[in-house]
Amino acid sequence: MNVYAIGMRTRFREITVREGILLHGEAGWGEFCPFADYSDTESAPWLASALEASERGWPSPVRDRVEINATVPIVDPERAYELVKDSGCRTAKVKVADKRATLAEDCARVEAVRDALGPSGAIRVDANAAWDVETALRAIADLDKAAGGLEYVEQPCVTIEELAAVRRRAGVRIAADESIRRAEDPLKVAVAGAADIAVLKVAPLGGVRRALEVAEACGLPCVVSSAVETSVGLAAGLALAGALPELDYACGLGTLSLLNEDVSTSSLSPVDGYLPVPARAPEPDLYGYVAADADTRARWLDRLSRVRAHLR
Repeated sequence: MNVYAIGMRTRFREITVREGILLHGEAGWGEFCPFADYSDTESAPWLASALEASERGWPSPVRDRVEINATVPIVDPERAYELVKDSGCRTAKVKVADKRATLAEDCARVEAVRDALGPSGAIRVDANAAWDVETALRAIADLDKAAGGLEYVEQPCVTIEELAAVRRRAGVRIAADESIRRAEDPLKVAVAGAADIAVLKVAPLGGVRRALEVAEACGLPCVVSSAVETSVGLAAGLALAGALPELDYACGLGTLSLLNEDVSTSSLSPVDGYLPVPARAPEPDLYGYVAADADTRARWLDRLSRVRAHLR
């Protein structure tokens, strides 16, 4: 078992170093990397996903490549423009509602992204459940204007009831992320009319097969997004995107740009806005350059042992 620690180019979810474990089995490699705020119980699906990849493999794909969105963290407009222009993507997801930036700064970032994409590109924003309903409605109106039209707003509020209220009044598509991946019953989002789009992340849902079941049951158009993994974990997201019967939106799997390094020379970095669907995760042949120190390794191995007890 290989424990890695990789610095991040920009602070994300309040972390500056991404950590996790690479597991090897008969089917290849899997990645176990729940964020620190996930309990052992919440981390169990992440382990199930890693074990699926390493021991069982994935279903056969129905497409051989996936369109990817550029990801724009909390950066100044000039950097946002560069990130999108250099990405080759036709869609960009812009992080907003962070305590480090005002709404006016968020709008300036979105305007820069529009300049980089041109009039035909799609812009989506992600608020990570930061707003209440009234704040969300005001912010969405301003951001929609700055974008010249938003494709959708991802997780503007915490609860399903709040999402449903915003969806009824905002006039912009609403996508659910945390409401699906951290819910005991992910399907409540669709039943409550709380979202137009389901954002699926393989690891929090327990693997590719489980995510496919959720996608089928919720009946919503899907976007597959990463949890900021290395190429090993990203491969599982691509396997899901490749296996979905329909895929109408670009996926948030081009997130290696957020990391300073990767674990593989076969890095899953987009080319012209697309990524190939792999049959298995790439070999982590660069692991030696990103191996965690002894204390970090011990902490993760202890976490792995605890989380195994919660597998069903």
